[in-house]
Amino acid sequence: MNRRHLLGAAAAALAAPSLISPARAQGNWPSQPIRLVVPFAAGGPTDIPARLFAERIGANMSQRIVVENRTGAGVLVGTEAVAKANDGHTFLYTTVAHAVLRALFQRLPFDPEADFVPVALVGVIPMLVTVGRNSPIRDMAGLQAALKADPGGMTYASSGNGGALHLATELMLRSMDARALHVPYRGTAAAMPDVLNGTIPLIVDVATSALSYAQSGETRALAVMDRTRLPQLPNVPTTAEAGFPGLEAYTWHMVMAPKGTPANVVQTVNRAFMQVAAEAAVQQRLSDLAMRLVTDSTPDTAAAWLREETQKWSAVVREANITIN
Repeated sequence: MNRRHLLGAAAAALAAPSLISPARAQGNWPSQPIRLVVPFAAGGPTDIPARLFAERIGANMSQRIVVENRTGAGVLVGTEAVAKANDGHTFLYTTVAHAVLRALFQRLPFDPEADFVPVALVGVIPMLVTVGRNSPIRDMAGLQAALKADPGGMTYASSGNGGALHLATELMLRSMDARALHVPYRGTAAAMPDVLNGTIPLIVDVATSALSYAQSGETRALAVMDRTRLPQLPNVPTTAEAGFPGLEAYTWHMVMAPKGTPANVVQTVNRAFMQVAAEAAVQQRLSDLAMRLVTDSTPDTAAAWLREETQKWSAVVREANITIN
């Protein structure tokens, strides 16, 4: 099922039952349409869940939720737009990219921590350690041995310098006490042909895009960087099962509000997202994107997750000396 069909089917499947109306819960809020800013392109793996949530929640509010794709300079343009909003009706739907902004950029037009209030951690998508189908590497132990046999000589692909794939691979290399040569591409789609033909032997990719290749046999998934196996790839071990406990890497989706957004509004939006995330139909639809939804996030637990992820990935950026030109 392609992404357009997935979104259409999800919208049809989620017509009922109704949610507790945040509008009723908070009096005259919302008093205008709610903006959910997605700092990624329309139709992508971040945009699809954002629109699904927006449609499901907005149908039960007195105002609709408008998803606004604000791309440019990575996630900076869209994120800045939310940081500077002060209407109480603008929110950010972002990913792990937010956690490394301060580490990657010397100057930012906003403070990624002080200018935002986490509202809810919506879901996580693990990374897959992947090689081409003709690779002699069969498992994580074999990958480590190959890396050790040619220190810094093996190449790996990513979707771009400083991105989630780059950072996850560097985290893995450190857990293996190994080195490899980074080859950044302009997106995963550009990298995959070279992985498939063996020009680039390794890629750590988000499961959303890596699944179809692994399921078709075009690539070989060595491990899922999660605590649990993926239902779609039941024979692929977790990194812990493969001998690397604690090696976990995800992209994740989080809703954030600008600093100064009233606490009761933050709580209302949190409850609305968590109600939708708990619906079995929503979970089933988003499982097609390999997303594991979080149903018990609070603003406090989302803030704690963001702090931990910021510390974790900032350390990888420093240790690997990753810079954005």
